[in-house]
This record gives sequence, C-alpha cells and structure tokens, in this order.
Amino acid sequence: QVQLVESGGGLVQAGGSLRLSCAASRGIFSIHAMGWYRQPPGKQRELVAQITPSGSTNYADSVKGRFTISRDNAKNTIYLQMNSLKPEDTAVYYCNSAPPFLPPGQGTQVTVSS
Repeated sequence: QVQLVESGGGLVQAGGSLRLSCAASRGIFSIHAMGWYRQPPGKQRELVAQITPSGSTNYADSVKGRFTISRDNAKNTIYLQMNSLKPEDTAVYYCNSAPPFLPPGQGTQVTVSS
C-alpha cells in the first residue's frame, strides 16, 4: 500500500508563510488526483487544494490566492505553499488522493497566531 508522510507544519504568526510536503512511498501522482485537506479543531476535514494528473489545480475559496499546490513526480512529493496565513488556517493538514481513498498519513499541525 501507498504510505503518505506529511511534514513542514509549525507555529507561525499571521501573515507568515509555510510550505508543507507530502511524500508518497511510490509514484501515484500520474494516476490519481491528489489533494491537501485540513481539519481545524472541532470541525470536519475539508479539501483546500487539489492537483490532477494533468496538473490542473483547484482551491477552496477560503485559500484561493494564498495557497499553491504543486508536485514533483520524480520525488513522489506534493507541496502546499501557504502565504498570508491567517489564524483561521490553524488545523492539522493532510494529503490524500482526491477523493480520499489512500491510507491516511499522520498529518502535520499548522498553528497561526494572531
């Protein structure tokens, strides 16, 4: 089975930036659309960005213009560049296929202080 490992989270002040990484144990990005999801405290998990095998991207309205999803097929890694972070971006961030059907990773915590 494919394993997903997220990294890059941390504590940042509002207005700051972080780049998240998601490494897959084998190449799947040319087959499956991939997404970054987040789960704020006490809320449901939501899809914030996705990238298709052809490279098309889509974003939730709440992050459009601030977040950028990208991938490196040679490294089996997808990224989420997050700029102009807001306290409401605080969440555990996960990557998975879109829609999600791969075994989930552990996620990476992003905390944005005001």
